[in-house]
Formats: sequence, C-alpha cells, structure tokens
Amino acid sequence: MIIVRTPTRASFCGGGSDLPVFYKKHGGAVLSAGLNRYIYISIHPYFYPDRLVCKYSKNEPVDNPSELNHPIFRVLLEKFEVNGVEITSTADVPAGTGLGSSSSFTVGLLHSLYAYTGKYISADSLAAEACHTEIDILGEPIGKQDQYAAAFGGLNVYRFHKDGNVAVEPVILSQDAYKRMENNLLMFYTGDLRSASQILSEQIENVINDHEKERAQLEISKLTDELHKELIRDNVDALGDILHASWEQKRKLASGITNSLIDKAYYDALSVGAAGGKLLGAGGGGFLLFYVPEHRHNTVKNALSYLNFMQFGFSNSGSSVIYVGDKPKRSF
Repeated sequence: MIIVRTPTRASFCGGGSDLPVFYKKHGGAVLSAGLNRYIYISIHPYFYPDRLVCKYSKNEPVDNPSELNHPIFRVLLEKFEVNGVEITSTADVPAGTGLGSSSSFTVGLLHSLYAYTGKYISADSLAAEACHTEIDILGEPIGKQDQYAAAFGGLNVYRFHKDGNVAVEPVILSQDAYKRMENNLLMFYTGDLRSASQILSEQIENVINDHEKERAQLEISKLTDELHKELIRDNVDALGDILHASWEQKRKLASGITNSLIDKAYYDALSVGAAGGKLLGAGGGGFLLFYVPEHRHNTVKNALSYLNFMQFGFSNSGSSVIYVGDKPKRSF
C-alpha cells in the first residue's frame, strides 16, 4: 500500500490572475499558504488482478478505467494503464468549500500513481501535469494556483507568466512573524457548497468583456505584490487591510461571488474587531477567512456563532508519500 497526503490551501491575494485569459495578457501572481487540512489517496493491489475499484463518495468497481464515471480517476488511470488496484480517497474537508480540494485530489492521485509505478516526479512537474489534466484535458474553467499550492505547500507567491510558465517564490518571514500570522487567521464555514466552474465561467467572460471588471482583477493582482513586500518585512498586520481591499475588488468580478449570509458574516466580524477578510475560493459559499488580532479572537467567534469555526494551521510540505507498505505477491 502507498498513501499520499496532499494539502489544501488558503489563497490570500491574487485569485483570478491565475486564469489563462488574464495572465496571458497581464501576467498574474497569487500569494497563498498550504493548510494542514489534507486529501489522502491510498492505493494497493486489488484482490482481483484484472479489475479495479475507486472509492470516494461512491464506490466504482470496474473492469477497465474507461468505464469509470469519475473524470479525474478515468483520465489518469487510462494514462497510467493501471489495473488490479484499489484506490481510496478521503478528505479532511468536503469538495466545493473554497480550499482547492479538487486540485489537491488531482495532485494527490497523480503522485500516488507515479509512486505506485515506481517513478519519481518533482513538485513542479506534478503541478504542471495536474493543470494539464484539469484545464487542457477535462476543460475545467479554472486557474493554476490550486495545483501548485497542493504540490508545493508552504507560504509562497506563485507568478503566472504570459507564456504559461509558473515561478514559485517562498515568502520568508521570521519565525515569530510566521507564527503570529498563522495564529491570527480565523476560518468559518458558511455551510454552502458552490459550483466554482459556474462562477469562474462568468468571471472569465466578465474580465474579457468588461473593462471595469478587468481593472478590478488588475488591482487584486497588484495587491499580491504589496502583501509580499509587507510580509517579508515581518509586517503581518498588513494582511488584514490587504485582505479587505482584495475582497472589495473580488466582489465586483461576478454575480455569484457573495450573498446575504456571506455579507452579514463578513461585516459582523469587522464590526467586532476583525481587521479584514475574504471568502476563499471562487465564491458563493465555503469558508470565510479573517485576520483577527489575538485579543479579539473570542469576540469574533462569538459574533459568528451561527457559523462553524474550523481550527487549522499552515502545512510546510506539499504533496508527500507518507506510507509505503510491502507489495504483496499474487497468489493467482
């Protein structure tokens, strides 16, 4: 058996600039952190060597990968020509909550298949291949940030160049500043799952055809560089204002990004001491992230008691093989 653990992520600034329609024209940059909320993929030989089974929210026992309903399982198992295996996906957070779990799944599944077939793959190649799978093969209207955050983990700026190349720049803080940043972030679940594809499709159309929305996306991208400069000076308290400025611009990009519950929770938190925040992911639901000075934590938690609070921390490692067992010999 092989088990691969892959982090989800929190994107602080720059989301949307990783979409091809934007970075091919302007370039883009996203600053994000890997989270210690993981996707786990386990793979081991199946009892029947000429069949395979994939387990996620459903069980799919099939004779051939082409019969799988799950598109990512189907595409990658066809690519690797793997049969006679049982693959199980489990997660600390559900899909559709804004933490990039779908791309973490793709990265983790790729990593597990490379490991199972005895091949090494670098983090950069892992992220690039996951992007190719989701964007080019499956045609998802998504960007590249989630795949890179899942593959690399840690606190980084991801720069998306016009030619499609991606550069990864670690954000270096002092240990004290890093811990203060991590400790002052609070996350609350709005209880809604949303379709990122639908919101992103509208956002892409708007950025192409609406100059005002294109300018909003440019402002979000510029804020990434501003945040990077402040963090490497250990000025982590700047995160609150920049999160707020980014959220004010993001709200303009598509109609489904926010709703009455999200707006209420956001301004309830700000009214009792949160310095700033944003909705994670494409929008419409999922997790709200706030930067809150430590002495205000309980006040903000009480004000948002109608939402579920989730404890989390940063993950310094990207997608990793965490267990390798003996490979059993076939008895038939």
